[in-house]
Amino acid sequence: MTDPAKVRRHAERIRELVASVVRSQIKDPRLGMITITDARITADLRDATVFYTVLGDAAAQASTAAALESAKGMLRSTVGKALGLRHSPTLTFVLDDVQDQVKHIDDLLAQARHADAEVQRLAASAQYAGDAQPYRVDDEDTDDTEPDDDEDEGTPSAADRR
Repeated sequence: MTDPAKVRRHAERIRELVASVVRSQIKDPRLGMITITDARITADLRDATVFYTVLGDAAAQASTAAALESAKGMLRSTVGKALGLRHSPTLTFVLDDVQDQVKHIDDLLAQARHADAEVQRLAASAQYAGDAQPYRVDDEDTDDTEPDDDEDEGTPSAADRR
């Protein structure tokens, strides 16, 4: 079993290495405006997944994916040498769709705000269906109770004992 802290350090190092190699050594014209966002590595340090984002449309994303796929061997050898592991981890590149998720969440929040505003608008003009306080006891009804004459004046009544 590998130490989780060691795995996290290796994943962070892989992210930094891949980002620096992509920026400085890969001269593929298909490579777009790319940002390496995250890297994850398995506990046995054999497989690494590198997440990236690309500025542009679907065509730019597809061409960047092809450029990364063609440079995978060079990136793997660079990572293997820098990490000093017995086996160089295989690299898998995954397009990180953070912007799509953020847009989706923003749309959901806008819908929730609109629904809340609609509820507040309806609540402002709403009226009670019956009395405002249906469980209120009128003060006139509580004065009907009179003390019993059978009680002794020296003994406290049940109401006084409370």
